[in-house]
Amino acid sequence: MSDHAWISRFLDAQAAEIGAARNTLLAYGRDLKDFAGWLERRASDFTRADRQAVEDYLIFCDAQGLSKATRARRLVSIRQMYRFAHEEGLRADNPAIRMKGPGPARKLPGTLSVEEVDRLLEAARDKGRSDAAQVRNRCMMELLYATGMRVSELVGLPEAAARGNPQMMLVKGKGGKERLVPLSPPAREALAAWLKVRDASEVRESRFLFPGRGVEGHLRREYFFKLVQQIAVMAGISPSRVTPHALRHAFATHLLAGGADLRAIQTLLGHSDIATVEIYTHVVDEQLKSLVLKHHPLAED
Repeated sequence: MSDHAWISRFLDAQAAEIGAARNTLLAYGRDLKDFAGWLERRASDFTRADRQAVEDYLIFCDAQGLSKATRARRLVSIRQMYRFAHEEGLRADNPAIRMKGPGPARKLPGTLSVEEVDRLLEAARDKGRSDAAQVRNRCMMELLYATGMRVSELVGLPEAAARGNPQMMLVKGKGGKERLVPLSPPAREALAAWLKVRDASEVRESRFLFPGRGVEGHLRREYFFKLVQQIAVMAGISPSRVTPHALRHAFATHLLAGGADLRAIQTLLGHSDIATVEIYTHVVDEQLKSLVLKHHPLAED
């Protein structure tokens, strides 16, 4: 079996058995194709590669200047693929078992202040070539900040999830896991306004809340990313600081600063491990330290 056949079989299994997200499958595919190409240049393949080959590949990635996060992800891809191959009988052993990667550098996520988010939401009201586009754009921004959804979860929302003036919305996250997220009054108001416009338009037959013209049937993540950047410029904020993910960070950070419990934030964000959420405590700590150093009279040099 060729390396490409291995990759295809592995990705099919990931999609069918654990419901891996499209972006996860794309990342696995890119990483494994790079590893296969590296092995091919050394007259080897997935069948013949041993533990030393995997370690040499990681050293090669380091020499190429790849970040710790990228190298760690590539090792995960290789490890998952070989675990699958061992379980399926494609290999009698797993050359990547118990191998430890460099570990991604843990850095504090950038976040936005409440005042900056307010400016973004206000600017979204005027972003769009038509009244309908402006209503839709405001709705998407309000929902993103009110719920902390991932951008893929937002653009893929089914139209049925928004019916009946809901106070809670059902979101399908990574691995097909579902969770309920509450909607704030401004988000519910923006959602009702968009549904009214949507129902009067030609896209009302779409099953997606935010229909698009692409093959997926909904607005593309890339389109929304550019839209958020343009709204940032309108709000007078550097677009380098404003992404859909930055609004997700702002959602979590502002909740924590307001006294919310870490477990509750973990549930709302759809994280399986609370350690992933604990980084937001450091964000709040840094903000408090900055506040003291800036305003306390004894902090002056």
